[in-house]
Amino acid sequence: MERKKKQSPQNENVKFLVEFLQVAITSIIFLKGIYPDVLVIICMIVNEGAFERRRYMNLVVHRARHPQLNHYIQHSLNSLVPHIQQGLVERVAVIFFNRDKIPIEKFMFKINVNQSYESVIEDADLGVSLRAFLTKLSQSEPLSKAVSKDWKWEIMSYFRSIPSTSEDADMWVGTRTQQWQQPPLITPIKSMNIDPLSVQLYIEHPSLLEPKP
Repeated sequence: MERKKKQSPQNENVKFLVEFLQVAITSIIFLKGIYPDVLVIICMIVNEGAFERRRYMNLVVHRARHPQLNHYIQHSLNSLVPHIQQGLVERVAVIFFNRDKIPIEKFMFKINVNQSYESVIEDADLGVSLRAFLTKLSQSEPLSKAVSKDWKWEIMSYFRSIPSTSEDADMWVGTRTQQWQQPPLITPIKSMNIDPLSVQLYIEHPSLLEPKP
């Protein structure tokens, strides 16, 4: 992905954040190995793996070969752009849940964009922070739970307030995934702070006191 400096600094910085989240979320799906029975079989027909290696900001990252998976990730995050610009989005999560819609594990991105900042982030600063962030993410595998065959996942957004227009509200639907009744166990992974962006990644697991289904 190449950055095009044709937009306002504020819009350009939000665009970068969304691109970064696309790369990070794809890395999480790759890390979890969530598609061994579907994508691998499809890709084996053409003698390819489920993910391909690409470069992003001079970093080697993974990109899913399956177009529907790429579309889901990109469409979900691109739909958030106007809401991030308005300061409405507090967190973006990748939630893994079982067949009963009970969450097993959540990768939480807590985000903040300073819209009063009037400069575009420098590529040199981005490269250093991205490398550290994605490297740490790739090392988080021992902290996450092993994937079961009945696991599914979704991208969920947490808003500070509900979008005001009906058109914006109609784009989003409530999740059917259940919520935990007890505060979760939190494992910090990595944080990135480069004016005007702040991103904090942590993993949530159900508390030991969480009632069993």
